[in-house]
Amino acid sequence: MDVRVTGAAPPSPFLSARDVFETEYDLSLPVRVRIREDPDERTWASHPGEYHVLNISRQAATSAMARELALHEFAHMHRNEQGHPSHTQSTDEALFLAFAGRTVERRKLAHCYQIANHMKDIYADDITLTLGPADKLVSFLESSLAAALADRPGVPPRPGSERLSTATDPDIAAVNAAFALALVERHDLVSEDHRLYDLAHVAARDAPDVAFEAFKRRFKHLADDPDESEYRKALVETTRSYVVPSESGQAAD
Repeated sequence: MDVRVTGAAPPSPFLSARDVFETEYDLSLPVRVRIREDPDERTWASHPGEYHVLNISRQAATSAMARELALHEFAHMHRNEQGHPSHTQSTDEALFLAFAGRTVERRKLAHCYQIANHMKDIYADDITLTLGPADKLVSFLESSLAAALADRPGVPPRPGSERLSTATDPDIAAVNAAFALALVERHDLVSEDHRLYDLAHVAARDAPDVAFEAFKRRFKHLADDPDESEYRKALVETTRSYVVPSESGQAAD
């Protein structure tokens, strides 16, 4: 694997991630790591054609999670090169199929893109979790969920009122919690008394209109090797169940 780092961050975490990744997998195309100055820039991969790009903030690139973040993005790149349906299916197309003829709230639509990313992440982490200990990933999921819950207002809003904080929407926070539990259960990473479960249950209680258990089940049991039609159907049904839960058959979960 050809990995080159440009920007104000040491290359060692990315080269270390390459060495770990190469023990089981490989990439045909070179990787360009681009360090961004914006601390809020999320880590993400793009595939312009002749190479892959790993975009990462300098803050993340110099953090204790840098190597693990790079491994995760290398896994996305591998899924892209495989032509895996989770990484080739157009999210826009799936959402058009899910909501044809409907008006969807902008907030909910944005959340659907996050749900689609969670489904991609499941397949990426199916790879990364074969490469070594998952302690840092579990800690990352725990701290992320705890931070989201801490961002909630201290008192539940009155009916018809808006929450004081817009940083963490309780509905998507519950879906994020379902994703976290689905991932650790899919790979048997934690025991049932782990703090993640307590945090996830709080998130679920804060979003009573979200079918938390149904989302966990959907994420956890994504088929290992779906064909294009099977994956498109899963993505359409999962996003539709978030926007119109009464039609998903899962509202009671």
